[in-house]
Formats: sequence, C-alpha cells, structure tokens
Amino acid sequence: MPPRSDEPRRDAKGSRRGSSRGDEHREPGVGGISDARAYTPRGRTIREGGGAARAGGGAEQRRTPRSSRSGDPFRPALQVLDGGRTGATRAGRRETASGGRAGVVRTVSARPVREPFDDDEPAPPRRRPGPRRPARPAAARRPVRKPRRPPKLADPRRRLRLGTLLVLALFTTIGIRLVYLQAASTPAYADGGLDSRLAVVELPAPRGAIYDRTGAPLAHSVEARYVFADPTQVKNPVATAKLLSPLLGVPASELAGKMKARKLPGGGWSQFEYLARGVDIDRAKQIMALDLAGIGVHRDERREVPGGDLAANLIGFVSQDMTGLEGLEAKYDDVLEGKPGRKRYEVGQGDLAAPIPGGYSQTTPAQPGSSLELTIDRDLQFQTQRILSDGMAGTRNSVGAAVVIEVGTGDVLAQASYPTYNAADPTRVNSPADREDAATSFIVDPGSIHKAITYGAALQEGVITPDTTFPVANSIQKGDTPFSDTHPANGRTMSIPGMLAFSSNVGTIKIADKLGPDRLIDYQKRFGLGQPTGEGMPGEASGRLLPADQWSDSSYGSVPIGHSVDATPLQMAAAYAAIANDGRYVQPHLIKQVIGPDGKKKPAAAPVTRSVLSPANAAALRRMLEAVTTVDGPDGRATGLAAAVPGYRVAGKTGTGLRYENGKRQPGDVASFIGMAPAEKPRYVVAVFAWSPGGEGGAVAAPAFREMMSFTLRHYRVPPSATNKSPKFEVFPH
Repeated sequence: MPPRSDEPRRDAKGSRRGSSRGDEHREPGVGGISDARAYTPRGRTIREGGGAARAGGGAEQRRTPRSSRSGDPFRPALQVLDGGRTGATRAGRRETASGGRAGVVRTVSARPVREPFDDDEPAPPRRRPGPRRPARPAAARRPVRKPRRPPKLADPRRRLRLGTLLVLALFTTIGIRLVYLQAASTPAYADGGLDSRLAVVELPAPRGAIYDRTGAPLAHSVEARYVFADPTQVKNPVATAKLLSPLLGVPASELAGKMKARKLPGGGWSQFEYLARGVDIDRAKQIMALDLAGIGVHRDERREVPGGDLAANLIGFVSQDMTGLEGLEAKYDDVLEGKPGRKRYEVGQGDLAAPIPGGYSQTTPAQPGSSLELTIDRDLQFQTQRILSDGMAGTRNSVGAAVVIEVGTGDVLAQASYPTYNAADPTRVNSPADREDAATSFIVDPGSIHKAITYGAALQEGVITPDTTFPVANSIQKGDTPFSDTHPANGRTMSIPGMLAFSSNVGTIKIADKLGPDRLIDYQKRFGLGQPTGEGMPGEASGRLLPADQWSDSSYGSVPIGHSVDATPLQMAAAYAAIANDGRYVQPHLIKQVIGPDGKKKPAAAPVTRSVLSPANAAALRRMLEAVTTVDGPDGRATGLAAAVPGYRVAGKTGTGLRYENGKRQPGDVASFIGMAPAEKPRYVVAVFAWSPGGEGGAVAAPAFREMMSFTLRHYRVPPSATNKSPKFEVFPH
C-alpha cells in the first residue's frame, strides 16, 4: 500500500481547502461545514488523491462542481463519517489499486444521493483507523445481512399488575391483623403484663357436714389456721421451737427438726414446712403476736367430731388435707368435698403492696361441699354403743357388733362396733382393725340364728306347717359327722315352736332334708346372704354361700343349722327384718338424703325390695319365734329367755357360731341374738354379736339385746304389747 502523503492539500491558488483564511473572496452562504474535506479511510481527501494521480500520470480530473452536488448541506459531513467515499469511488479505488497512487482518479458518483435519515438502507459501519485489509473481488464480497431483530421484551404491564396485586394483598393482611388486634384480642394484650401485678388468694371451700336423722352434726368443719415455717428465714430453730411447742402441743425437738434447712430432691432449699394443722384461731393469734422470723399462719379447716367416738367406725376420718380416708368420709368424699375458689386482684409494688382501688379484681367463689343426712339416730346410737361396750368390757381381745333397723323402711338407726376409737384422733388405736365397722366386716358362721331362714323356706315351700310335729332323736349322722342337740328330746314328738325354743339341730336337719339343698340355697339368696347389702359402708364384705355341687355328706347337716355359711351381722339383721316386714326384704341403708350447698335436699335412692315369704308364712314364723323368749316350763327353758323385754312381745333367735380368719378357725365362739318387737307388729329389729377367744360372748348377746330393744321402744314411744295375748307353746305335744 503506498505511503500516505503528509503534505497538506492545497487548491490552485496554494491555499488550504476549507480554510477561512485566504485572500479569496467567498460567496455568502458558501463555506463552513459544506467546504469540509471528505476524508478517505486513510485520512486523505479526494483532492489529495487526485493531485497524486495528476503528478504520476499527468491526467487530472476535477470534482463535480458544487452546483452538481446534492442540495443537502450536511452531505460532506456524512461523507467524512463514511470515510469520504461512496460506492462508486470505492470500486474505482479497488480497480486502480495495483497501478499505484498516481493512477487513481476519484470522482463523485452521479447516482442519486440518499437523504441522511433515509431508513431504506442502513449506513455502512464506521471503520477503525489502521492498516487496510487487502481488497477482495466484488464477487467474493459477503452480502449485507439484515440486522437481527432485537429480543422481544416482557410486557411491563403484566409485571405492574402482579406487583400491584402483591402490594394490595400485603396491605389487606396488615389491615385484617390490625382489626383483629384492636377488636378481638384486645383484652389479651391489655392484660399481657397483668400477671406480674396480681396477687392470688385461695378461698377455701368448707367440707360438707355429716348429720344424724334429726339434723344433729356428727362431723363438720370449722375454720382454723395452719402454722408453717420457712426454714430459709428461721434464724434460730431451737429457740423458735421452744416458744411454739406449748402453743402447738408438739414436742420442741420435732418442731426444730422441721425448721432445719432441708435441700429438696430436685434442687434448691425447702421454703415451706407445716408445723401444725387445724390450730384454733385464738392460738394462731398468739403465735403471730410473737413475731417470729420465718413463722407464719394461714387459713385452714379442721374437722370436728362432737361425739368423739360416737359412730366413729361409721363416720371415719379425714386427712390433714381434708380428704376422706375411712368410713363414710372416704366413701362419699366426692360428695362432701368442696371446690376451692380464688380471688385475683391487682396490687402495688414494694411498700404499696396493697389492693389498688378500681384495679383489676376477679373472684371465683368457693363451692362448699354437700352434706349427708344419715338414718342414724344420735341418741339411739349412743345408747347402743354404750350397752355394747359395757357388755364387752369383761372380755379380752374381743369383737362386738350391734345393729338396729327400722322395719319397713330399712333405715339403720344405730350401728355400733367394739372396739371403737375417737374419730378426732384416729391414730391412737391399738390396731387399725379397731377402726373397722364390725357390722359389715365381721364375717362369721351365723350358727343357730340361720335356722329362721331354714324354717321360713320350709313354710313357704309347704314342707312344714305351724302345726307340724315329728319325733326327734338326740343326734343324727351326716357323712362322717354326728350332729346332736343340747336339749335332748329322747325321740319324743316335738313341735316346730319347741324345736326353735330349744334350738334343735336334729329337727332342723330333718326339715332341710325334705327341703333339699337347691331350694335352701335359693332362700339364702332371697334373704340377702352371699352378697353385700349395699348399705353404704366402704369395703362391705359379701359373705359366702356353699354351692350345692360342692356339698359334702356332712354339708347336709352343717348348712341348715348355720355352719359352712359365711355372713355378716348386718346381713343377718336384714334377713330378720324381712321376716318382721311380712316377708318382704328391704335393703338396709345409712344415707337418708344429700343436702346441697344451697340447702336443697335430695333423697337417697330408693332401697331394693323383694318378696321372700308370704305375709301369712312370715306371721306364722314370727309367732313360732316367740317361743324362744317365752318357753319356760317343766320341759325346759328356752335359749332366749334372757332377751325378753318386759311389757313387749319379742320374737327372735339365739345363735352360737364360729369365726374364721384367713381360712383358719379362731378360738372361742360367736354368740348372737337377733329379735324383733313388738312381735305382733314389729317396729324394730335388733341384732347383737359378740366374739371373744375365751368364749365369754354367750353372756353378752341376749342381755345386750334386751337393753337395746327396751331403750329403742321407749325412745320411739312404742305402746306396750298386750302380753296376755301371747301364744302358749307346747314343746312336746301329746
């Protein structure tokens, strides 16, 4: 490529083209940007190229006069941007390139000139200054490509709509939350810091009372105080214990031990220890007056038993937390127990720790427990319990029970046990068994008192009549066991009342042979044996009946006379009450009604009743049982004369049974007597059981019955019987 000439081009007059400095006068409107030189890609103007050609070849071409150019005044400037050449001049340069610079003649193409802003054909790209590529033939030149279509951009309106929806959703959520906070959950947030300013006081609910049938309290709760210690605050445990001991009635050594610092199993130190529960209010005030560090008192409740040991085996007792542990207190704990209340109120801090007037205050009132009204008569219970205790006082390691039942209703008017205890101090007993209710837990072989069931079944089934008689031997053999009578008949003919009066084992077994084991067991169940009575005492024993398929040969002799049978005193008393009630069994019960906290009374469920004997057969059996307390003649004396009540006709039966404990027979006998009065129309049934290892119970049962029945009849003002109408019995009719 020929070298570029550094000599500036000049016109014919020797001046630079386009300069405004010449002496030549120019026409107005000519010059400026229209006189700018058109540069080639090498920086040369077209005139410079022509001058070189003329110098080399002597030929000179002149540019087309300005008048022949396009009238566009900006065309020269565009030619500068395009390298100072058009399509024709580029072609001319390629054709003469090999001839050297002197042979190049540039001319201005005569083709129509495009407007500078014509979009029909894009402007040629600018070329960077630098060495020129070798010219290529026109045929090999690539065709001009159309510019690529720019990528299609996303529609901004879609993004705008999406963004708008998101913003609206956000503000809607915020608005809903604000409405919820202001309307729905305002109390929750308003009370958020309330707990730190609240004091809580528990309002104790008094436990329900236990009353007798007249409304006299047998056990009730009174307000008291408990005394406690914070061992971390007690400065001198020994000195503090000496001051509290005489007021609390607790040894000083025991109090000092409770006030010593003690580490809890889970970590930390104990800050609360009970020193005493149920302290009288006056005594609690004296303790507070001492102003002892770490010692405090708080409201408490104490169970008070006015009668001490009166019906203690029935009532039972409670724990220090007022939870029933034994007796009716335990059985009806859910009824007697109250529901504590709470008072929460806003208090100040520090020295102003007092209720804030008009501040937050919420009170949940305590719900006192319901009370029980028993069928027990307090006065009758006291006398029954006293008579039993006096009778058993001459025995050692003995057990006694007494039950008084109202005929027709099944109300248990008295139920005494021996030994007994003080319900206000239940820990002072010789044995836990002393707290048991003997009437429902003392299981015995009833002995001869069971004979009334055998004779009643025989009457009802037609095996015998009140006038039946037959010879009675002195003994009878059943299996390998002989059964004999204590009053030998020597084979003489004996009446049914005579068999009851002398408690003939032989006569009873002969009647049971005609009755059969299945029918006898059926009547045992009808009279209430073999199952709990459901009286209301917890842990009541059910007793046991020997199934017929388990009878041995000797069972045919033992079961009819009350052996190989387990029963409780209450079960046997209820059976005799059925005989007194014209043959209709009424379930014995202790609960008369429940008194709610509001004073409303709800009667207890009606007792279970069923027919056992017809009224005629029940009356006949009662009449025959009168022989037990009346026969006293040349033929002998009846077994129950000691149970006779002056002025009243009495029907009943004596018994001598056995006691088994853990399957082993215990020494001694269980003496018993169950009777009803007045016999012509019984009002009450009294049952007395006495067991002692030395056998002294036989001297207790009948006399105790007489005293108990006498008081009961007088207490309820029962008119005396017309004793001149008492039946006359023949033991050995001719």
